[in-house]
Order: sequence, then structure tokens, then C-alpha cells
Amino acid sequence: MVKIRIHPKGWPFIILFAAVTSLLFSIAGWTGQILGSTGAVLTIWCAYFFRDPHRITPIGPDLVISPADGVVQSVKDCHPPDELGMKTESMRRVSVFMNVFDCHVNRSPVDGKIRNSAYYPGKFFNASLDKASVDNERRSLRILLKDETEIAVVQIAGLIARRIISWIPDGADIRAGERFGMIRFGSRVDVYLPSNSTVLVVEGQKAVAGETVIARLNSEDEDRKGEVR
Repeated sequence: MVKIRIHPKGWPFIILFAAVTSLLFSIAGWTGQILGSTGAVLTIWCAYFFRDPHRITPIGPDLVISPADGVVQSVKDCHPPDELGMKTESMRRVSVFMNVFDCHVNRSPVDGKIRNSAYYPGKFFNASLDKASVDNERRSLRILLKDETEIAVVQIAGLIARRIISWIPDGADIRAGERFGMIRFGSRVDVYLPSNSTVLVVEGQKAVAGETVIARLNSEDEDRKGEVR
């Protein structure tokens, strides 16, 4: 028997989907059977969407772990969100895009303290577009590491996402791989790293939240390269 661990915030949606499915099955004839079967499939998808599996997180003071399941959308140098107040010229940004079939529970990429957070009520462009980092609704976290290094993690709403959740308060300590929030239903997470970081993932690579090492801090090595095989 397959058991799926469901995040508590998903149960209201799963119950709603199941209730609607039950009503659809009550409709007489083939119409009810077809609509009910469709509802059952959507209920199963909803449960799958809100899954929250345990992950095995690599441990290391300079390791940066992926905060999201999904595809590495882009790796580039740019400014972190203005609302965080990080006085820096440019940082390394790794963007991970989550589709509606990816696990949407987000995890901290490092051990540190939440220095401050900020919410920006933006638009809802497709999260795979580069302009989503600037224009879309987002919630940003500024994390301070023990050696005074700062990074930023930004949850970005997508085309159909309308709810960003972050339950870690300002000032709280957080560990790499620890759950800090989620986004419903299709979105993106950006990680902003110091310029002296080496990125260990490549565009198009699949990342796993809490497990995939996406970068190494304080490193002079070249970024990792990849190719389709």
C-alpha cells in the first residue's frame, strides 16, 4: 500500500475536492459517472499536489540546498528584491520553477536566522518568465548565516498561483532543509547568493527540495556545466 504524507494545509482542499466529487457522482446516468470520475482524478491530483515527503538533507557549512522541487529555470547575476533592503550591487540568482505536479512545500537552503521578510503584491505572469522575478507577487526572506553571509529566498506566485504561505517569523533560527512555506498552485523560488559562490546546477536540471546541492558558498571554483545526453 502506497502512503503519501500530506501537508496539513492541504487537507481543506482535498476534502473540498472529495465533497464535490461525491455530489457529481450523485447525478443520475452517464453524466454523473463521467463528471464524478473527473472529480475523482482531480481529488487524487490535489492530494498528490499537497504531498510533503521527508527528505535527506546534505550537511555542510558552505552548502546551499534547493528550496524547491522543480526545474532549474535560470542562473544569472542580478539584484535581490529592493524590499529586503540588502545593500549589494549584484548577487548570483538560481531560479527553480515548479509546475502543478511538483511538490510545493518549500525548504530553507541554509542554516541561519531570518533577518527580515517582505511581501510584494505584484502581478501573476507565468513564473517561467524572467520578468516574474520583478513583477509578480512574491514573499522574500533574508537569511543571515553564522559567518555574517546573507542570502535571500524569494517565493514567487505563478500564472495560477494566488497564495504564498510562509510560517517562519522574523528573527527565527532555521536549518537547511527545514520547511518554511509553500505556494499554491504552480510557481517559482529564487535563491540569491553572494558573488563568491559556485553554482553546482545547470539550467534544465531537475532539483529536489531539501536534497539537491545547488551551490557552494565561499568558493573559487567555476560554475558546473552540463549537457544533454
